[in-house]
Amino acid sequence: MAKTEPIDAEVEQTDPGAARDPEAVAAFMRVVGPLMRSYFRCEVRGMEHVPAEGALVVGNHSGGMLTMDLPVFLTGFVEHFGYERPFHLLAHDGLFLGPIGRLFRSWGMVEASRENAHRLLQAGGATMVFPGGEYDAARPFSERNHIDFGGRTGYVRTASEAGVPIVPCVSIGGHETQLFLGRGEQLLKGLGLDKLFRARGIPFSFGFPFGLSAVVPMNLPLPSKIVTSVLPPIDPGDDLSPEGIEAVDARVRAAMQTELDALAAERRYPVVG
Repeated sequence: MAKTEPIDAEVEQTDPGAARDPEAVAAFMRVVGPLMRSYFRCEVRGMEHVPAEGALVVGNHSGGMLTMDLPVFLTGFVEHFGYERPFHLLAHDGLFLGPIGRLFRSWGMVEASRENAHRLLQAGGATMVFPGGEYDAARPFSERNHIDFGGRTGYVRTASEAGVPIVPCVSIGGHETQLFLGRGEQLLKGLGLDKLFRARGIPFSFGFPFGLSAVVPMNLPLPSKIVTSVLPPIDPGDDLSPEGIEAVDARVRAAMQTELDALAAERRYPVVG
């Protein structure tokens, strides 16, 4: 796999994950871990597939504005590796505004950028990204068992340039916590909010106790059983041509779709699991 030189001197001297505090993560998990295990009956499989060195964990994103993908994965990660091993999530920079941003950073969340990902991965940390982002998280309920990154393939270049493997991670159940109706793409464009928020979708859902919900997550998530499966690493190679990147992306999505189909076949009913 190809490795590049640090992007610039400023990035070289900056550790984007320096704000992560193992004690803050432990405190977070003391509250969230029991909730994931009891309310969502979470199950995490295959954590041994995460390499000891740097790796880019690539997941599908479910659950609208109240996605449980990260806390469920983190529950399995800290059980397997402990709190000291660095783990980071690349997230939209809109989440880091104000005091809440400092809290998110202490848990290991970092503004999503190629530069930040490069530094985190070359430092040996496991770093997670959801390529589909809000587009994936707002997909209709009928597509809950479909891997859809919305054509985003930048994660392949990121992994290749950092010289780390891609670790596919598949989750099921998070998109059964509400009845998701659609992405609201036309409404976003009509209001000009797609450019303002740099978003391709907003979740429209129906749930308990308020019924219809859009943008702001007013309803309580249903206690859907969430199962997360971590798959063997995939070498992104060093072919950064459009064709090379598309080939790796297709391989990653195919592996994830196969696993998601298998997980869906295990479920007896939505929510119940």
